[in-house]
Amino acid sequence: MDRREVLRLLATGGLLQLAPTKLFAVLREAQVLVQNQNSPRTLNAHQYSTTKAMAEMIIPRTDTPGASDVGVPDFIDLLLTEWYEEAERTRFLAGLANVDSRSHAKFGKDFVDCSSNQQADILVSLGKDLVRSEKTGQRFPGRRTATPADFYVMFRDLTLTGYYTSEAGATQELHFEMIPDHYDGCATAPVKQAREQ
Repeated sequence: MDRREVLRLLATGGLLQLAPTKLFAVLREAQVLVQNQNSPRTLNAHQYSTTKAMAEMIIPRTDTPGASDVGVPDFIDLLLTEWYEEAERTRFLAGLANVDSRSHAKFGKDFVDCSSNQQADILVSLGKDLVRSEKTGQRFPGRRTATPADFYVMFRDLTLTGYYTSEAGATQELHFEMIPDHYDGCATAPVKQAREQ
């Protein structure tokens, strides 16, 4: 599976549970690489903090770990560094800058310095832009100029993919079991029936 195919499937993040086993294996491998990554390679400190705050707003810590607990910001940085092309990285970083621009226009400070309610307000406005662009048909992957809605789709998909391919996301949220807790073999029933006949 090539990088383009992985990114195409990532873009359909809601279909992750239907993704080919090969894709899931590649994403799990990316999770292992994230654990060995010492510091961000594409995101600067401020961008990393913004990514972390946004991801935590999308998947906060509850009785299960939140997005930052399972390394979603590092996962996003890894994909930006190793899988995304320059144009895609630029679009993502411009989207992060737009989040701060919105935050400054509304609250006079960076996104990371805002209260939780203010951060939620910014994400809600991004979500409204997304819904509006979907209704008007303005959002499509081949367009040359990116919009904040395009960034938000990308960010949300990366966050969900990073979370649900982590061990905690897969086991505690999706209840995914690579090997079930017990084996229900079907060999005993036919053998028993054969003996009775």
